[in-house]
Amino acid sequence: MDFELSSGKTPATIHELQARVAAAFGRHPLCRDVRFDIVGMPRTAKGNWTVSMHSVAPDALWEASDIVADIQDAYDLAVAA
Repeated sequence: MDFELSSGKTPATIHELQARVAAAFGRHPLCRDVRFDIVGMPRTAKGNWTVSMHSVAPDALWEASDIVADIQDAYDLAVAA
């Protein structure tokens, strides 16, 4: 029996999340140079993954954070079986 709560989010692998975040950053002129890692974490009300951003320009920080928040609202990290 599956006890995980249904969040209504689409499950995605780390590789799928990396691709989605990279594509979204690539479409935004301020975020094209942002380097990041997808990090799995214990489930919270917001989800079970986050993004660790590296080399973010000060003028890109808010935009990058908004992009990540939008993707987090739609996707959950798929749990390996």
